[in-house]
Amino acid sequence: MKRPLEDLLKARGIRLPESTFAEPWEARAFALVLALADEGSLRWEDFRQRLIGEIGRADSHVARGEHGAGYFESWLRALEGILADNGIVAAQEIDRRADEIASNPPAPTRASSAGPIKVA
Repeated sequence: MKRPLEDLLKARGIRLPESTFAEPWEARAFALVLALADEGSLRWEDFRQRLIGEIGRADSHVARGEHGAGYFESWLRALEGILADNGIVAAQEIDRRADEIASNPPAPTRASSAGPIKVA
């Protein structure tokens, strides 16, 4: 059953401020996790714990003066890890697609409205 993103967020106690996503990929990665959790393909708590670990790794890099992943980079790493661990997508396929996208980046996109994002 399709549910609006607002409902998926509310079910998990998440409140987002306006203008949360700097790039379209961030919104897509965010919505993908919520949709996968909603349909039962991944457990929200498992993802949340993995995200906490990724943020911790990023913070450790920053503490050593190195580049640390931003929040949505950590989100994406957590998503990729849990997809591979749960056998939803093989790690090699994730890497292959990432290389493909990096070599042929999509054209920049802009939302056509400021309305709520819905998970289709």
